[in-house]
Amino acid sequence: MIDRVGWDALPAVLRDEVTARTGALLSDETVPHGLNCRLAATVRTQRYGGLFLKGVPDGDTDEAAALHLEALLGAAVEGVGPALRYDVRAAGWRVLVFDRVDGRHADLGPGSKDLDAVREVLGRMGRLRVPDGVRVPTLAERFAGHLRPGDSELLAGDTLLHTDTHPHNLLVEHATGRAYAVDWARPATGPAWVDAAYTAVRLMECDQPPDAALAWLATVPAWQEAAPDAVRAFVDAVCRHWTAVAGERNAEWSNGCYRQLVASVPTLPGRAGTA
Repeated sequence: MIDRVGWDALPAVLRDEVTARTGALLSDETVPHGLNCRLAATVRTQRYGGLFLKGVPDGDTDEAAALHLEALLGAAVEGVGPALRYDVRAAGWRVLVFDRVDGRHADLGPGSKDLDAVREVLGRMGRLRVPDGVRVPTLAERFAGHLRPGDSELLAGDTLLHTDTHPHNLLVEHATGRAYAVDWARPATGPAWVDAAYTAVRLMECDQPPDAALAWLATVPAWQEAAPDAVRAFVDAVCRHWTAVAGERNAEWSNGCYRQLVASVPTLPGRAGTA
């Protein structure tokens, strides 16, 4: 977990550059969730009302690179994610200013009423493409070293993937019930069904029984087109990755959730392709 920096602790020059665009801040609150940025705060301003600030110092090279990619994708994901208003650089920092979703984190647990909205946003996400001139890693590159020969081709696709549909990254708007995917810091390109697969595992992690999570997954249109060999390649790569990161024992439960995906594919009505 990264130690967060509050608004008042930011360099004065940076704060002035932000408020020159947003208007004076009426309130601010640091967001405790998330792992990849030093500044994460919701603010209220004279000009726009609610906004979300996400920023990193230039010296945090990995986080700065992720923020740069998120800025490049801002226009492409607008509507699926909140609109990017401003990109501010000053005093050795970079801060992205987004519209704030007036909502709450999605409930992925048993009895949730949010799963229709989550399915709907996954449908919109499946139509996203990378803008011309922007380089986003492929899913095969993400899992380099964990793929069998020939598996890279199975994970090819031109869909812009989020790859981290944790409940903290899925917000449900109070007024409309519409879901949004936020924090596009770890994107990849690949088959359109991948984010649905990740989300089904998140349902299991939120105490949904595997059968219930997989039944929900079967209703996601992109998953209905998933090819068994491609799903097997994805699951094998994810499991090898987590085993390498966490160790075999610590990764066992999560890997078991992913392996449930392979068992579910033959029950699907259509498996025409991988993207």
